[in-house]
Amino acid sequence: MNRRLALFDLDNTLLAGDSDHAWGEFLISRKLVDEAAHREANDRFYEDYLAGALDIHAWLAFTLGPVRKFARRQRDELLAEFVGGYAKPMVLEDGLELVREHRRNGDFCMILTATNDLITRPIAELFEVDALLATEAEIVDDAITGRILGTPCFQEGKVKKLRDWLAHNSGFDIENSVFYSDSINDLPLLELAGEAVAVDPDEKLERIARERSWKILSLRKTRTIVA
Repeated sequence: MNRRLALFDLDNTLLAGDSDHAWGEFLISRKLVDEAAHREANDRFYEDYLAGALDIHAWLAFTLGPVRKFARRQRDELLAEFVGGYAKPMVLEDGLELVREHRRNGDFCMILTATNDLITRPIAELFEVDALLATEAEIVDDAITGRILGTPCFQEGKVKKLRDWLAHNSGFDIENSVFYSDSINDLPLLELAGEAVAVDPDEKLERIARERSWKILSLRKTRTIVA
């Protein structure tokens, strides 16, 4: 029998907030961008995401634009500071425990997120998942180009990224899976997974989840800063 897949969205599912948007606020706090202009654009992109109308190519270019010319060492230092000061406080204790429960049951745990891999890789490590599928930022000669490499891990792209991964990893079947997400953007994968769980869902997803009798779960009873 194939090993069960436990699939998790990251932002507003395992985290009490959005890491991409928080990164924008972090850049403002470090005075690496103009506060008023960057916050206005950051908020606008996030509102587009919530509405299911995000131009993810433009968002990645905006998100990573301020650090494109930074050397890798500088980027790594900034990311470490961001994770410690912004991402860890958003980690949900119940989210950590949910992942741990699946690991104890022998499931293969994977985070799938529209947020770029540079930001989310160190966050995914906090959850000790087996794999991360994220929107990949193109890097050429150790420099961020501002473009997406391959398929964005967003909406239908999340399904394609997972199917591509499954094609290269035997012993798994999408029918033997559970997917946790808060967002209407993840409806394509929620419909495909063996079991769909709406986690603190947005209004559109909650309505669909109730219509289809999907499980609705909250992970926001407790929060933690990971040591």
